[in-house]
Amino acid sequence: MSKDRPRDIVAVIDDSPETLRFLTDALEGAGFTVLVALQGTNALALVQEVTPDIILLDAVMPGIDGFETCRRLKQRKVLAHVPVIFMTGLSETEHIIKGLDAGGVDYVTKPIVADELIARMQVHLANARLGQSARNALDAAGRFLLAIDGEGRVLWSTPQAGKLLGSALPGSESDGYRVPPEIRERLGLDRPPRAAANAMMAGPALAAGAEAVRLSYVGQIGPEEFLLRLSESGAQGDEHALKQHFIKLTTREADVLAWIARGKSNRDIGEILGLSPRTVNKHLEQIYVKLGVENRASAAALAVRALGDR
Repeated sequence: MSKDRPRDIVAVIDDSPETLRFLTDALEGAGFTVLVALQGTNALALVQEVTPDIILLDAVMPGIDGFETCRRLKQRKVLAHVPVIFMTGLSETEHIIKGLDAGGVDYVTKPIVADELIARMQVHLANARLGQSARNALDAAGRFLLAIDGEGRVLWSTPQAGKLLGSALPGSESDGYRVPPEIRERLGLDRPPRAAANAMMAGPALAAGAEAVRLSYVGQIGPEEFLLRLSESGAQGDEHALKQHFIKLTTREADVLAWIARGKSNRDIGEILGLSPRTVNKHLEQIYVKLGVENRASAAALAVRALGDR
């Protein structure tokens, strides 16, 4: 472990004093600061005082088992991206899946081999730091961004997006926000990646008090992690901005031009807007005439410039 940065804090949660003693000696010897808890309720109290960098969690414990403990830990925003490694003698596939579903990132079976465990911890710590650095960069840039999983649960959000989530999505900051089923269907998360991306880019609106916010697809950043952008209705979206800038365009033509500026093909635009490719092409012909251009690239360049000016 580098001497140039603070020691990583690991929380070890296990009901076995022998396991706690063994892990404490091994981890402190490897340069970690170790916090221990004998059961799930103790762990939940512990993390209210100190936020660990990584958590080692026994799956089978009296009272609240490790799976439920992990779920409760992950409901806390500050712990959402802290890696949790399960430790247990259970090696059946169903238990491994249960641990991963609860929010764990890895699974080691007992008896634990200290060197192997520490090597895995270093990998997960490095991945977590990379992810946190990216989120910090987004936070600093003031972006209204959030990530959801395939079931619509909000995995994380920038502070700017967080201010809108409370009024736009059901749930709470402690229990987690969730995109409603009808919006999830519109987003198309259960479809093949290309179709899902096109559907998500359509930008369904959500009520946010007296106002509304719009969801836009940015990209898929993991197997079950989709990056979305929230925009306030006051911004009116790219389509509205193009309609105002190019006053001769109809609303539908502005919609088509916005998707052209985003690099979408006629087929993709048809899927997004519910139009046939032929109809999209007809709209494009009118757009070229009204913008005084001869081709798709020129129209896209004008649209990008107009949106950049905004």
